[in-house]
Amino acid sequence: MATSRHTRTPSQLSSQGSSPHRDTGGHAPITPSRLWQSHSPGTSPDDNRASPIRDSTENSEDDASYSPRSHPVNFEDDGIHPMLPGRASPIGDSEETHVEAELEEPSVDAHTRLLDSYNRGAGCGSADCTHGTFSPRPETHRSTLSYDGQYTFGHGQGREGANSNTNGQTSTLREYLGTSAANGLFNIGPKAHKMSTTQWLTKKHGLKNTKRMYISYYIPITNWVSQYKWSFLKGDLIAALTMASFYIPMALSYASNLGHIPPINGLYSFVFNPLIYAFLGTCPQMVVGPEAAGSLLVGTVVRTSVDKGQSGEEDDVMNARIAGVVTGMAGAVIFVAGLTRLGFLDSVLSRPFLRGFISAIGFVIVVDQLIPEMGLTEVAKHANGVSHGSSVDKLVFLVQNVSSAHGLTCAVAFGSFAIIMVCRTFKRRLQPRFPSVAYIPDRFIVVALSAVFTWAFHWEKKGLEILGDVKSSTGAPFPFRWPFVPSHMKHVREAMSTSFLIALLGFFESSVAAKALGGGESRPGEGLQGMSLSANRELIALGVANIIGGCFMALPAFGGYGRSKVNASTGGRTPMSSIFLSLITIICVLFLLPYFYYLPKAVLSAMVSVVAYSLIEECPHDIKFFIQIRGISELTLMFLIFGATIFYSLPVGVALGMGLSILSLVRHATKPRIQILGKVPGTTDRFENAEDNPQNLEFIAGCLIVKIPEPLTFANTGDLKNRLRRLEATGSTNAHPALPQVRPPEFNKNIIFDVHGVTGLDGSGTQVLTEIVQDYLDRGVRVFFCRVPKKDSPVFRLFETSGIVEKCGGLDHFLNNVEDALKMTELDAPEHWYRDHPNPDEP
Repeated sequence: MATSRHTRTPSQLSSQGSSPHRDTGGHAPITPSRLWQSHSPGTSPDDNRASPIRDSTENSEDDASYSPRSHPVNFEDDGIHPMLPGRASPIGDSEETHVEAELEEPSVDAHTRLLDSYNRGAGCGSADCTHGTFSPRPETHRSTLSYDGQYTFGHGQGREGANSNTNGQTSTLREYLGTSAANGLFNIGPKAHKMSTTQWLTKKHGLKNTKRMYISYYIPITNWVSQYKWSFLKGDLIAALTMASFYIPMALSYASNLGHIPPINGLYSFVFNPLIYAFLGTCPQMVVGPEAAGSLLVGTVVRTSVDKGQSGEEDDVMNARIAGVVTGMAGAVIFVAGLTRLGFLDSVLSRPFLRGFISAIGFVIVVDQLIPEMGLTEVAKHANGVSHGSSVDKLVFLVQNVSSAHGLTCAVAFGSFAIIMVCRTFKRRLQPRFPSVAYIPDRFIVVALSAVFTWAFHWEKKGLEILGDVKSSTGAPFPFRWPFVPSHMKHVREAMSTSFLIALLGFFESSVAAKALGGGESRPGEGLQGMSLSANRELIALGVANIIGGCFMALPAFGGYGRSKVNASTGGRTPMSSIFLSLITIICVLFLLPYFYYLPKAVLSAMVSVVAYSLIEECPHDIKFFIQIRGISELTLMFLIFGATIFYSLPVGVALGMGLSILSLVRHATKPRIQILGKVPGTTDRFENAEDNPQNLEFIAGCLIVKIPEPLTFANTGDLKNRLRRLEATGSTNAHPALPQVRPPEFNKNIIFDVHGVTGLDGSGTQVLTEIVQDYLDRGVRVFFCRVPKKDSPVFRLFETSGIVEKCGGLDHFLNNVEDALKMTELDAPEHWYRDHPNPDEP
């Protein structure tokens, strides 16, 4: 049994107020919003289930016939507290009447008790809110089953009172979940322990083999290999053969022309990385391999080591080891990122940075490849600073030495480039109508014919440079060398920043490809089922693959969108196509390397130039888009990165781009986004940002309503005090700080914080918020909070432990919504009137 809240009389009102901050004189709005007077109780489930309040002197025979419908509940003038029968309003009647009241528990059957918590409505006051908000409502007496399984009655019974009735109150849930599941969920029983959500769902649905569930999740091959069908074999094999014809020559080009390491080390990237990814990757159709950007960054580290005398230009063994160190470090970085659940890293770099940087890489590659395509490699070696100079230096060199270009080399290189580009254009146009054109291996045909023509016409004797013997620098087909050894520490220091960038760019491209291709949730019968994409597991898979690749001195390998699209369009449905690609590359390394002897380097350079062109061709579209939306800052960032890369070097462009991106990110994260709210005319519960449309909103005199729509952390609370002061003085956060106070001080007697968006709060943010509340209270301003997260949330616990709840005046100052908070600012207006008029009957 509980006693209802009595309506306060004038004498009671005048005698209260022991708290130093409960003195409300002068706090009531000058122009009342009439929300208090016009408020009427809604028809929420809480109101429908409110317990009837009756006089304890009524006869017991009336109990059976008593119901909320036959005895409607009247409310006090505040529109919040239920009025006892025979009780008059404190304003309309000064006579004090004492009525003892009791509560009747409404009948609840097994089903309604189970569904009781679902019928309570949103806690934050918004109809569509699902995040859960704790705001102590004015006393509505009902029985509830709380989130932690404790059965509570109204507001008067806590955990202690609930424990005594646990067995009877959870019997219904035991019928649904079983005894062990219910006991574990509600933390009761002799060996009570809190159940995780996964454990609860596992017991509820009767899942037995949980070990296999976790194994199939973290090692995806155990999931898809059992689903593999013979019907998938043909498509996977054809896709692997098609990719091998395209990308095995490309891997040779990346290693020799961009990475400055032996060509066979490029093939190692297709031997180990696709195989490891097939075991651990979460995107069935994605194929990993070396990319132009990563290979070029490896080449910059190799060239830096050569410039510092740590390696020689022709020292293939040491250059290959340096490449292995870079690849291993990139794999380690991305592996640690996966373990620490940093799958959001692909969002750190902005789109302008990526577009400017990738376009700059494409331009650098095109300029670099023009030297071997024109047969000027030997001339460039003897020119001071050209081989390791900037792109502008190389362009000047090409213009000055165009007369020394080798005619046959130019014809082979530019002819191959033109043929590949024409075939590429025709395939793009014909593929929508004739999908089978994707199977035509145009690049493999160009490579094979160029090798045959070179052998038949002895072009190597006429000055055309060929690939020659392709073999391992150590003699073994697959040499193993652990990259993280003390003797390589000097290379580790050089490669640290470059490896981090390779990991970041590689994961970004991989995530783009994976999101475009999707996971294994294809239609039944058409692919693999139950393989969901996971950014963190992708990091693990790519990290392990590159660590193993670094042990064999391979180039960094990540998922490429173009390569994966070729795999999907040519019939590849499962990771078996990646396994087939690895097997085909192993066969090439063991048996087919001699056939690469007559392959012209000019053709390999032309293939790399095609890839570089594809990196640049999307840049005009992005520039046009940013011009259209007047994105001056985005365009500026793009051109700064592009210019720094072209005129100076790739590391300078990288450092500048990452620095500007991080500064932009920090600036965005540290800027408070507080808003001042105004009431929409003609409504009582709609409030909008006053800075968007101030002339069409109403402002409540004496009240400043501030909305905080984001978590409060050390990052965004540093300037929160100053912005609140500016909001008090001018009513806008966009006003210049030099503007004097134009908002009357009496408009700020009550401040209401709408903290619906504060889903997170750290120690620094809590300290700043506590200081803000204390400062308002010291100035005589009352503070209210509305739409606060639920009571057992970490945010509300910080409100309690920091003393904010106590400082504000208790839980009465924490409301469901802004409307209730405005009514609370007016509820104390009668107190002030009765304090100044102890005898209301006198004029």
